[in-house]
Amino acid sequence: MLQYEELKHSLLEYEEKLTQLGEALGIESMNDEIKTLEEQTAAEGFWNDLENSQKVQTRIAQLKNKVKAYDGLKGQYDDALVLIELADEAEDPDMFDECKTGVDAFIEKLESMTLSTLLSGEYDDNNAILTFHAGAGGTEAQDWNQMLVRMYQHWGEKKGFKVSMLDFLDGDEAGLKSAVLLIEGENAYGYLKGEMGVHRLVRISPFDASGRRHTSFASLEVMPEIDDTVEVEISPDDLKIDYYRSSGAGGQKVNKTSSAVRITHIPTGIVCACQVERSQHQNREVAMKMLKSKLIEIKEREHLDKIGDIKGEQREIAWGSQIRSYVFMPYTLAKDHRTGFEMGNIQAVMDGDIDGFINAYLKMESLKSQQG
Repeated sequence: MLQYEELKHSLLEYEEKLTQLGEALGIESMNDEIKTLEEQTAAEGFWNDLENSQKVQTRIAQLKNKVKAYDGLKGQYDDALVLIELADEAEDPDMFDECKTGVDAFIEKLESMTLSTLLSGEYDDNNAILTFHAGAGGTEAQDWNQMLVRMYQHWGEKKGFKVSMLDFLDGDEAGLKSAVLLIEGENAYGYLKGEMGVHRLVRISPFDASGRRHTSFASLEVMPEIDDTVEVEISPDDLKIDYYRSSGAGGQKVNKTSSAVRITHIPTGIVCACQVERSQHQNREVAMKMLKSKLIEIKEREHLDKIGDIKGEQREIAWGSQIRSYVFMPYTLAKDHRTGFEMGNIQAVMDGDIDGFINAYLKMESLKSQQG
């Protein structure tokens, strides 16, 4: 049947791209590395060094997940092709929609995995630390800030990533003045680094009795979580450390001791805080890791040679140019001003469906690097 022949032809056009993806990912070298690492785990005394053994096990798991994902994609291609051929042989027009759905799902997954090969930056495969700040506008902006936090929480959960709230400051009446999320997962920073900037909301305010339309702003700062293997020189004399009581949403006290920690880097004025861990020591460790991550992110972005080259006036990175608008009224639309990508289903976007925006940004940056 003609419709099946055309569908099969369109699927076969992606066979070469599937092969190229396997080569770009380095599937063969991944399998070789897995074999080498697994041989290490069988060596005598391997498990005596707990820190190294954990790193090796983590690396094996990461590699196996990548190979499994690619093998799954190949299986998806084969299944879609077989189903088309069976439906064509049976001359069954009722199976066409199912075949078309299988092809579309394969193409979408192929494009998504191909985009992941663009994440070749030094820290792209790291976890991501997201810092949110409400703009001017009081309760309205603070409520928008919380909505934005929720959007990224849902996105992370849909990806199967671990999402943790590290710090937060409640709004005066509703919402959040500020918040810090840690999103743990492969390539989390690579995917999210393009989300940094100002996010704009247009809606009828639920806090305005007159039902007027309001415009609110919230800023998002994204940085990679830096592990202990990266050396960052920070002088203790450059730090101001404050301890205070942590609080829960709505002003609830979650800890009666001053276990929350706020660290200020005096030369730059950068402030990092953590209040969600059980002990002061744990909160201090997390806050220091956040500070190191922020300093390295600025150093990389500003193309500086040393952390010490960061000046105070360069630290205000939250309020960059507006990158995206979310309109609830008089129509519904989310539009990225850099790529032009837009979605009319605003509720889906707020529920974490933002891959379209992320992928459009990655494609744009890839084209820029190719042209440059």
